[in-house]
This record gives sequence, structure tokens and C-alpha cells, in this order.
Amino acid sequence: MDRKMANRKLIRLSQLKSKLAAEKLEEIDWVTFGVIVKKITPQSANNGRTFSIWRLNDLRDLNQCVSLFLFGDVHKEHWKTDQGTV
Repeated sequence: MDRKMANRKLIRLSQLKSKLAAEKLEEIDWVTFGVIVKKITPQSANNGRTFSIWRLNDLRDLNQCVSLFLFGDVHKEHWKTDQGTV
């Protein structure tokens, strides 16, 4: 993990909104971690393709969640991932 995190900045999901407003994150090599706290049943888009929505949280502030939309190959590969997975 130390090797993977070298020269990267950790930003907690609960801090993401404030960091986006205060810093130019596109200029920083940063990472975040989240726990799947809710999964919405896969949906069909207007084009007929199926997608998933996950609600992610860092377990520090349960009121601050990020919605992650999974499409295409990512949806196909990960839609069965269990709630509670990091």
C-alpha cells in the first residue's frame, strides 16, 4: 500500500466536496476510499443499456455520500459486488 500511495494525496470521501471547491484536484494525484453503503437495483438507460448506482461513504460522516454510476464493462464486471465492500 505504501508503494501505491507514494506521491499521492488521500482525500476522504466526506471531504471531497469541500476539497473540490478549494483545490484544483485535476492538478493533484489523489486517491479516495469508500465503502458501498447502498446499492440500487440495476436500471436500464434510455439506450437500453443496464447500469448500476452505488452510494459510497468513508464511514466518518454518514451524511456525506457519493453516488457512483457504473456503465458498460465496469457494470458487467462489478454489479454483483456486495454492499459493505471497500
